[in-house]
Amino acid sequence: MTVVRSTLPEEARRVSCEALQDTLVDLLGLSLIGKQAHWNVVGPRFRSIHFQLDEVVSAARTHSDTVAERAAALGVPPDGRPETIAKVFSLPAPKEGWLRDTEAVRVMTEALGAAITRMRERIDATEKADLVTQDLLITITAELEKQRWMFEAENVPGES
Repeated sequence: MTVVRSTLPEEARRVSCEALQDTLVDLLGLSLIGKQAHWNVVGPRFRSIHFQLDEVVSAARTHSDTVAERAAALGVPPDGRPETIAKVFSLPAPKEGWLRDTEAVRVMTEALGAAITRMRERIDATEKADLVTQDLLITITAELEKQRWMFEAENVPGES
């Protein structure tokens, strides 16, 4: 049953919605990684990193909603169910328990870097399929790159 019909040709719709679904999984996963680190970070830079993690979570949640709504507008129901995220999510994540501030910075830098790499692949994939979706992915990538930069700037030489 198709409730919403896309204005895109079928192949363009397929490419765009695959990119959107994969992005949705990454963004929801990033929000979970960020919250896990937020709740468990300890160390001398606790406060600044604690708040910085909330910025990532907020951005990921906001963008995940926009991505899901774009998929729905193209006629494909977005899938953000926990079992879907658990099954396909593969970004670096923090270990269980307390998380040293330097480790939180490392994990977030790596997770954001991996997400950005995948976002750039999706940007390329959607170039001919759907410029509107591509534009959305470009906007999200810019935000993720900004967040990664801020964590990368937290790296203190000689600490890890």
